[in-house]
Amino acid sequence: MTRVTGIRMLNETIHRSGHGDNWQTTWAGDDRQYLLLTDGRGWPEAVGDTGKTYTTRVFAMIGDAPDHTFEHLPGYPDLHHPIVFYGFGILALDGYIYHFLTTPNRLAHDHPPLYLSDFVGAKLIYSPDNGGTWKNQDGSPLKWERWEERNSESMVFYNEPGDTFSLLTMLQMGRNYESNIDGYVYVYAPNGNVEGSMNQLVMFRVAKDKILSRSAYSYFVSRNGDGSANWSADIHERGIVHSFPTGWVNKGFHHPYSWHPSVVYNAPLGLYMMANWGMGCDDHGRWFGKPSYLGFWIAEHPWGPWDQVYEETAWAPEGDTAARAYQPQIIPRWISEDGKSFWLAFTDYQIVDNERPYTSFNCQKAVILTD
Repeated sequence: MTRVTGIRMLNETIHRSGHGDNWQTTWAGDDRQYLLLTDGRGWPEAVGDTGKTYTTRVFAMIGDAPDHTFEHLPGYPDLHHPIVFYGFGILALDGYIYHFLTTPNRLAHDHPPLYLSDFVGAKLIYSPDNGGTWKNQDGSPLKWERWEERNSESMVFYNEPGDTFSLLTMLQMGRNYESNIDGYVYVYAPNGNVEGSMNQLVMFRVAKDKILSRSAYSYFVSRNGDGSANWSADIHERGIVHSFPTGWVNKGFHHPYSWHPSVVYNAPLGLYMMANWGMGCDDHGRWFGKPSYLGFWIAEHPWGPWDQVYEETAWAPEGDTAARAYQPQIIPRWISEDGKSFWLAFTDYQIVDNERPYTSFNCQKAVILTD
């Protein structure tokens, strides 16, 4: 594995477009990337001016930054209030797209606008034709369950111990997952919804042909001295893959949200890269009260150990201290051929002139420093 000594963010490369947040991205065999939008309208040139704000939608992304374009996938059913799921983990594999959506436990109606409470589970859906059509986990026509229909039968995870595995991230390993050699798909998540668990990283793995079967999931337990890992089919035996700094989980009225990673394999350098972030909270524990935390980590194996190579305790893209950046995503196709640079997507929640102009697809180039 190449020895990485740091990362340099190139502020002059920032490019902004569209409306929304999240941006978890996967690279398919058709050479398009598929990315998740949440809480946004998307791109007028792709979806048209529908006037709708989606809680989740999948788009195709064509080309390389900063000349990329976006394409609407009309087969993805509309999802917006009051039916709320937030799409996070996504993976393109052999013409299929697998897609996890997190569910909160309820909407709180006593304060307008509608706010979410805790994340308590995840729904799994898939497309058998690169985003043309979508199905439920069991192969039935896709349905957005109402609150009273969400349970351990309709969700892949629901009310697990400590609300673990509610915010899911799927490891990206090149075009069509082609850099993978062990036959497993790896999935990461915060271990819960509160300080002390949300800053703990947990994970499971599943054979590539068993993604739709919860009974085939094995949970990381521990690492051995030779670098291998121990796994268990029992979610109660899960271990902590990595712990992030404390003090970055919001405790205010909004749902807790922090430490939701992006993990990508950098094939030219032969290492795994993780970007992660902590919520900048004010003195009352409310989100976006100050700039966020940004960190990068590298590892030889999907389960670590994870060594930190970059830290920014007041994340300020373009040197803007008013920034409220969050959700950093390493875009898998946009890793350079030599592995020494990549593009990071993120969202910025800052207010300018009483609006949030940077709640958009912001992308920025970064250089990996090596010996």
